Amino acid sequence: LSLLKVQSKKAAARLGSARLRSARLGGASTTKVGLSFDRQPECQRTRDQPSLSGDNNGSRRAGCTWQGLYPTIRERNSVMFNNDMMADVYFVVGPPGGTQRVPGHKVPRAGGARRGKPPRRSNGIFFPRVLPGRYIYCDEIELCADTVLATLYAAKKYMVPHLARACVSFLETSLSAKNACVLLSQSCLFEEPDLTQRCWEVIDAQAELALRSEGFCDIDAHTLESILRRETLNAKEMAVFEAALGWAEAECHRRDLRPTVENKRLALGKAIYLIRIPAMALEDFANGAAQSGVLTPNETNDIFLWYTAANKPELLFCSKPRQGLAPQRCHRFQSCAYRSNQWRYRGRCDSIQFAVDKRVFVAGFGLYGSSCGSAEYGAKMELKRQGAAVAQRAVKYFSDGSSSTFAVWFEHPVQIEPDAFYTASVVLDGSELSYFGQEGVTEVQCGKVTFQFQCSSDSTNGTGVQGGQIPELIFYA
Repeated sequence: LSLLKVQSKKAAARLGSARLRSARLGGASTTKVGLSFDRQPECQRTRDQPSLSGDNNGSRRAGCTWQGLYPTIRERNSVMFNNDMMADVYFVVGPPGGTQRVPGHKVPRAGGARRGKPPRRSNGIFFPRVLPGRYIYCDEIELCADTVLATLYAAKKYMVPHLARACVSFLETSLSAKNACVLLSQSCLFEEPDLTQRCWEVIDAQAELALRSEGFCDIDAHTLESILRRETLNAKEMAVFEAALGWAEAECHRRDLRPTVENKRLALGKAIYLIRIPAMALEDFANGAAQSGVLTPNETNDIFLWYTAANKPELLFCSKPRQGLAPQRCHRFQSCAYRSNQWRYRGRCDSIQFAVDKRVFVAGFGLYGSSCGSAEYGAKMELKRQGAAVAQRAVKYFSDGSSSTFAVWFEHPVQIEPDAFYTASVVLDGSELSYFGQEGVTEVQCGKVTFQFQCSSDSTNGTGVQGGQIPELIFYA
């Protein structure tokens, strides 16, 4: 018994000594983004945050520490989030003028991110576009378009793989022609090959929209060359040339140069030879590139000779047109027919709903023509999602009297997200009787993409899943 008493006294002494050291070291190290070590004179608990001493709102449960009040690790980590008690370091995050000081603790950070010895310097490392979050403590992720790239940078830097994957998933979901070029450059920087591939899919299919986006002018020179070198761009070469000039002007501003034609040529450097100027239509070249001032007189003269002379001069520019993407067709009928009393239009709407299991880009429709010889039709084509139009166009097409389908195109391919129903509609204007589809199916496999079809309430001319019009969807994937 005396031995047990002695051991108990020694244990109590050690515990008391540890508590004394803890009290003396109660002022935790502070750092701007975890990297400076200025001591704080005392700790103050964040407002409305539970006390880690077990005293919450002035009341204590007898014989129960704060850990006993929260049964799970996640709950205990949540209590430590934004709590000064037992903090090891302090992070300063947010933009200048709106920074927030966030306490950090070793244990949650060790479980949620890579731990490393922070450099002892007072200026620290700032994350001005990263908002204070809860992920490492609580597994709660809140992302927005303005901060997701900076959050991905932080997740990569501190090896938080689950958060990095969530950022990449967010970027893939929000990917469009407006931001594809910027995200392409960032995905290469962050070494995210899947995101890079998704960006290329958007840029290839919606090349002209991507080239005209504001983000295109913000990319670096290496990304510019990668895009100009792309064989599968679905764009006219004149659009590529104009986009390159826009980028060159922005680059002049970044270099504090006047955007003269000489400085634009200087900014483009060798990238100008990646533009396939001889592949333009002669009229586009004569009215556009030849008068831009970016080409030298010798280059302009040689390209004109290349268009017109029998003995063509050698050029530094590639003269082979880009291949672009090959359009695919989803045909939803197994046969077609015609009868003497149908199919007439009279300004009524033919419509069908469809969904896909992978992102695709619908470029147009395949439509039937006259069953009574050649005829011309007017078509008002439309794509809607949840009742809102995402693309519209009025076109005319000529049919030769055969049962073949005839392609009509939107101005630009339309991005179709997976697992959401879209409505394809046409209002045809033509006096002749038309072919119509029959033996329709509800599901069609086209390459790696599965299409599902269902009837649309917008259809007022008889088109449905089993038969009618809009036999084909033309798309890129």
